[in-house]
Amino acid sequence: MTDKSELRAAMRATRKRLAVERPDAAERVVEHLPELLETMFETAGSFAEEQKRRRFTAAVYKAVGSELSALPLARALLARDVDLALPVAPGVGEPLVFRRWTPGDPLEIDASGVPAPLPLAEVVTPDVIFIPLLAVDQRGYRLGQGGGYYDRTLHALRVASPLPWFIGLCYAGQMIDSLPDEVHDERLHGVLTEAFCSTVWKA
Repeated sequence: MTDKSELRAAMRATRKRLAVERPDAAERVVEHLPELLETMFETAGSFAEEQKRRRFTAAVYKAVGSELSALPLARALLARDVDLALPVAPGVGEPLVFRRWTPGDPLEIDASGVPAPLPLAEVVTPDVIFIPLLAVDQRGYRLGQGGGYYDRTLHALRVASPLPWFIGLCYAGQMIDSLPDEVHDERLHGVLTEAFCSTVWKA
């Protein structure tokens, strides 16, 4: 299947099925978080050492529909003294910005129709961005909802130093062999699922 609209329809159905079949998936994702953190900081124990020097910030998301919930992951990150942020779409066709957030903070609907932090929340550049998706292939290319918000955002962040990690958060069953890619498509650095953590695409 090469048409993205057909792929989106098929993968939405797949994700809805997985959400029913794996109701504990969001909690099981947390089991693989230590592996991801140690991979990001290269050596065992290095995440804890880095946390002594500075505050680490992770962007999660508010799940919509059958997207895998990021809330258990957010709580696990908070327990490790990681600061959290949520994406905000300031306008249609614009890259996302990230604002500080903790569970329970007030939210409002942004330009993409998703709950987001209020304007008074601080804008930050996360160290890692967890990204929802419909599908991801073996090369790290992601199929999203079609709005292009994350592709524009990841492209804009390519100049950030240090470069944030772009990690897909999804059900293991959303990983497929290959997706059609276009020049504007941005690759992820890895995925975190209820079954495994993979960071094989980190440049």
